[in-house]
Amino acid sequence: MNIRMPTFVNTCSALLLAFCACLPAAHAERLKDLASIQGVRQNQLMGYGLVVGLDGSGDQTTQTPFTVQSVVSMLQNMGVNLPPGTSLQLKNVAAVVVTTSLPPFAQPGQLLDVTVSSMGNAKSLRGGTLLMTPLKGADGQIYGIAQGNVLVGGVGAAASGSKAQINHLSVGRISGGATVERAVPTSLGQGDAIHLELNDADFSTASRVVEAINQRFGPETAAARDGRVIRVRAPLGSDERVAFLGALESLNVTPAQMVAKVILNARTGSVVMNQAVTLESCAVSHGNLSVVINTDPVISQPAPFSGGQTVVTQTSQIDIKKEPGQVLLLKGGTSLAEVVKALNAIGATPQDLLAILQAMKAAGSLRAELEII
Repeated sequence: MNIRMPTFVNTCSALLLAFCACLPAAHAERLKDLASIQGVRQNQLMGYGLVVGLDGSGDQTTQTPFTVQSVVSMLQNMGVNLPPGTSLQLKNVAAVVVTTSLPPFAQPGQLLDVTVSSMGNAKSLRGGTLLMTPLKGADGQIYGIAQGNVLVGGVGAAASGSKAQINHLSVGRISGGATVERAVPTSLGQGDAIHLELNDADFSTASRVVEAINQRFGPETAAARDGRVIRVRAPLGSDERVAFLGALESLNVTPAQMVAKVILNARTGSVVMNQAVTLESCAVSHGNLSVVINTDPVISQPAPFSGGQTVVTQTSQIDIKKEPGQVLLLKGGTSLAEVVKALNAIGATPQDLLAILQAMKAAGSLRAELEII
């Protein structure tokens, strides 16, 4: 058995280097891509319901008693009373959780797409129909009703102990499957001002946004409250305010340079760096370690007519090899492309990068925020 640390895929490095070389300089972006209007947001909705009409792929009632309780409760609400002690053996019913997002300014009668997810041990929701399910918000109020045929984007088959499946069969969607029953009030039309919230808090970007708004709509139209929130004076009339916000969102602003950041995923070994990452002069040493384990059978034969038995044993040979380390000099001001190229040149794997970049940060040569997820 040969255990050796993997090396970088040269193709991925070449693609990354080509991408970095083609990155444009900072350019203006629409304000609607940099910020959102306070109060204009989505609201999450969730409901519990039943999917019926399954072809024997529903919940096993012996292991999911809540499915049976839900069916009994539904039948009682419909005027059907089961005799005491009745044991239901259901195969075509599955308990599900229905989720969706209520968009801003949604009005009663508007249709929403919903996601239907099995919460029991149903094998598949394919071909099922979701029964009327109330969708509630965080305040416990009902804001929508969902119902319809579940569309599952997968297929599966099983026979004689063999099973084949493509994609998930326990999650499906219903396009336009929910109807909005109640609108969420917003404060957009109240007061003489609105508040913009930057997607990423940055004092430089906030000051540039204020400058661009005041230059376009007049002095003292906008004022920054902090590095994220900007107060903007807006017309009082609804028509004028909507037109004003449309022009405001289309305003072009050049954001400040992004924060240099390196994201390390310790579980998968993934390393992602943005183009603002640079280095001070430093030296990096790297060496590979390989462990080779060879196991061979050894057969011991007894002497003729001795009455002994043949014995088979295992003998193992362990060989540890350490390749010579390499010392690489990284000059100050090195760009992201040069960093990746240099680390790839010394054979650094993603797992090696976790340790190398942490050491660079500790040495003060890595000019970036190091975030481990």
